[in-house]
Amino acid sequence: MNGTLAPYAASEANSRGRRHPEPPPPYRSEYQRDRDRIVHSTAFRRLEYKTQVFVNHEGDLFRTRLTHSIEVAQIGRTIARALRLNEDLTEAIALAHDLGHTPFGHAGQDALNACMADYGGFEHNLQSLRVVDELEEKYADFPGLNLTFETREGILKHCSPENARHLGEIGQRFLERGQPSLEAQLANLADEIAYNNHDVDDGLRAGLLALEALREVTLFREHHDTVHRAHPRLAPRRTIHEVIRRMINRLVSDLIETSRARLEAAGIRHPDDVRRWPEPLMGFSSEMAELNRELKRHLRRHLYHHYRVERMTAKARRIVSELFDAFFHHPELLPDEYRLRARERERQQGAAGRARVVTDYIAGMTDRYAIAEHKRLFDPLELT
Repeated sequence: MNGTLAPYAASEANSRGRRHPEPPPPYRSEYQRDRDRIVHSTAFRRLEYKTQVFVNHEGDLFRTRLTHSIEVAQIGRTIARALRLNEDLTEAIALAHDLGHTPFGHAGQDALNACMADYGGFEHNLQSLRVVDELEEKYADFPGLNLTFETREGILKHCSPENARHLGEIGQRFLERGQPSLEAQLANLADEIAYNNHDVDDGLRAGLLALEALREVTLFREHHDTVHRAHPRLAPRRTIHEVIRRMINRLVSDLIETSRARLEAAGIRHPDDVRRWPEPLMGFSSEMAELNRELKRHLRRHLYHHYRVERMTAKARRIVSELFDAFFHHPELLPDEYRLRARERERQQGAAGRARVVTDYIAGMTDRYAIAEHKRLFDPLELT
């Protein structure tokens, strides 16, 4: 594949390698090895039962973190191939970007961040990096998955300067205001394309979004009108699928053409040119960026703040907060593995160490496991 890459694409030749050196894989690229380790990880399997917007038990057809990650990878590979970027690296980043997400989506993250306010906070990007660097336990020679620098960098989309100072080389770009690889940039945008459009689909399916209200959104209305003119008798579900398919295609096409033009205008010839550039080079045109913002505003107002979602959010925050309080103040309630780990980290770092282990345990839970643990701890009729 490397012979077809653009000169500014990431490649094994310019990789910064792994934290723990390993012999190169004989039949795969280094980034394919990263992808395979992610797919075989415990954290990746757990994404099947972690929420996007809707709690897992609300229906079998709503997106989960797992299906979302697969969709991000598919969109990302399309963009990478069109721009001659590294598809394998793009796929690895896309599949790993949500590994650190809590149960109950952003509601769980916000609750854990509040619980950890005095102990360093909680941020799911950092937790994803923590998962692949430390928490996965599969290999004899090293902790975590020992992924390449480029995959790890792509996972860490955001990071405060305070946290970056403790991350060594991986945090340096946040201190120097540098840019990540183009593959990391496009994976971030593929994530946005996937969740915006698929939240439209899930919101309509759940009856939380109204078709007539969505037609106030320019991007949706334009494509809905086009589909209706071409197929006036098409069934409603097929119409929505066709509209969303066309919306994604338009966003992807705009991203490809705009990014290609930016790279050419900037004279980018090497991955280091990308890192030194003062702003991201991957992006939408100004017109498409505004259309996308309009869609996001509509989703925020009508879906994410719908009273049914708010009710779920309130329950999720209560479950996560009460689990944290119980385990933090009574670590003897933790499973043996985490209880021993909490005791050791507390010996080294005090209460902050114990809090971090409790957070690792809760963040790794699926929605249904968190609900079951809460029931086991707080339901007087649940004895085991």
